[in-house]
Amino acid sequence: MLARVRERAVPGAYEGPTESIYRIDPPKGLTVKIHHLNCGSMRTIDTEEGSLPAVCHCLLVETDRDGLVLVESGIGTQDVARPEESLGPDFLGRAQPVLDLAETALHQVTALGFRPEDVRHIVLSHLDLDHAGGLPDFPWAKVHLSEAEHRAAMAAPGAHPEDRVRYRPAQWAHRPHWGTYAQPYGEAWFGFDAVRPLEGLDAEILLVPLGGHTRGHSAIAVADGDRRLLHCGDAYYFHHEIDPDHPRGHPGLDVLQQITEVDRPLRLGNHARLRELVRRHGDEVEVFSAHDPWELARYAGGAEGPGTTPS
Repeated sequence: MLARVRERAVPGAYEGPTESIYRIDPPKGLTVKIHHLNCGSMRTIDTEEGSLPAVCHCLLVETDRDGLVLVESGIGTQDVARPEESLGPDFLGRAQPVLDLAETALHQVTALGFRPEDVRHIVLSHLDLDHAGGLPDFPWAKVHLSEAEHRAAMAAPGAHPEDRVRYRPAQWAHRPHWGTYAQPYGEAWFGFDAVRPLEGLDAEILLVPLGGHTRGHSAIAVADGDRRLLHCGDAYYFHHEIDPDHPRGHPGLDVLQQITEVDRPLRLGNHARLRELVRRHGDEVEVFSAHDPWELARYAGGAEGPGTTPS
């Protein structure tokens, strides 16, 4: 169910749906606790604020009815054991992953006192290898993602030169139980269109189309009490990119985004939409991305090494 909330347009705001926004009504099931995990440290990012290794920011969501829901899966045990085969030399040279078994989602789930089988659902922003690496560690889980992303990955290597690097069939050779979502079907949500609740879950977890990085890239919204967390995956790489007042990029990360993007106007347009979301609804929606260690530090109290913290 959707509840419409009247809202006045803000001068100079993003020219999206300003007459009204939609919020999903409280669902039958609830989010009990959210753990922020680093499921894969990578090459160090140097900035004026200091230097930290890039991370694979994942969420482990405890629900009252749906078991555990893993949002993104990071680097998996198969990647650590056989990196050349699973990840490939191009990614290994570019990202320089640490490949620490203790950072894998499987090991962190058990370290938190859960059984691996408790992870019943995995939600992915896209199927890049550093987001899908944990899939083989939870072969029974239903994997939720956009239909466009699934189609692009299954057709790889496609026309884009990055397809051979980013999509690694070994990560889904176990034939996951896919749950795919077609666009443009869905509802409006805080200025974003075609937003879909996940099938088979009572908890409020939503797939938000946010393309440009890949053909079917999505953000993932998770209810956390009276606020929402919006995991933006690889829609952006550096927190200053979505600063609503003084946006700026990072030279090295900007180049990487240009190498991996499939649609630059769409990607940059979504940066503008995210800035407007932060400006207008920052008190209701917390926005973060997959690889920024400073964003993870807000929740984990630090971004180095395997770390978990409840939200």
